[in-house]
Amino acid sequence: MTSAPPRFPPHPIRGVRVLHQKQNCAPHFAEIEVDFEPAAEGFAFELAQELTVDYEPAEALSRFFAAAAVGIEEQLSLPEHGVVMATRVVLRRARADTFGSHELAFKIAGYLAARKALERRAI
Repeated sequence: MTSAPPRFPPHPIRGVRVLHQKQNCAPHFAEIEVDFEPAAEGFAFELAQELTVDYEPAEALSRFFAAAAVGIEEQLSLPEHGVVMATRVVLRRARADTFGSHELAFKIAGYLAARKALERRAI
């Protein structure tokens, strides 16, 4: 008899902060802070009500945040992690830069945030 894989996260994991920054001819810049909370099932990504980001054009922010959500969900879905995703992720803080912020930078920041949360799950 095999036991069911553990659910992720087993408890709230708060304040997971990531700064993804790469300086070269195609710069990357994305900074996010997210909370991972247990959910009934599946994956949900939400923006905190108090979230404000000073960035122009403001319309791009929704694409950046969606990319971060995709990065988090993809990382948590990898079979090698051996978890059942039942996660509510809340974006608490974000920073974007005019010259280096784009969807790929935020997707990578999402990957990195999920990895940090997986490392902290046993704490």
